Amino acid sequence: MKINVEIDEEIKAIEVLIRNHEWNEEVQELMERLKERKRPYFVGRKGEMQHVFRAEEIICLFTEQDSIMVRTKQGVFEMKERLYELERDLPGNQFVRLSKSVIANLDELSRFEASFNGTLCVYFRSGEKEYVSRHYVQGIKKAFQWKRKGL
Repeated sequence: MKINVEIDEEIKAIEVLIRNHEWNEEVQELMERLKERKRPYFVGRKGEMQHVFRAEEIICLFTEQDSIMVRTKQGVFEMKERLYELERDLPGNQFVRLSKSVIANLDELSRFEASFNGTLCVYFRSGEKEYVSRHYVQGIKKAFQWKRKGL
């Protein structure tokens, strides 16, 4: 992939041009990445206290009973949003869905172990582990391919 940046004082808004010999999956994924919204801050609650943190500080998000929880290095906090809303607001090149109930920060993963039934066990740098549903294994592989490409 070739990337060019051109600075021109005449241009009033950012313009992105993607050139390729055909419309393919890589072009489609680039388009999706460019359209992603990124939310600068998230707010979680622990007791009566509200805690503010950035996406980079999130280790993972998970469901616990009827609540959405976020694990950061500062602790575990309850979120008011639904898991799919948080997934939409997180940078797609940094977070990946592990199951219906877990979203993980790729930078916080340390290793994978394959299990006999086709699922993966994911270990976090913090020592916690989560199991990846078979349905989401391909998405994780794709996320790491994009991470290696630096997108």
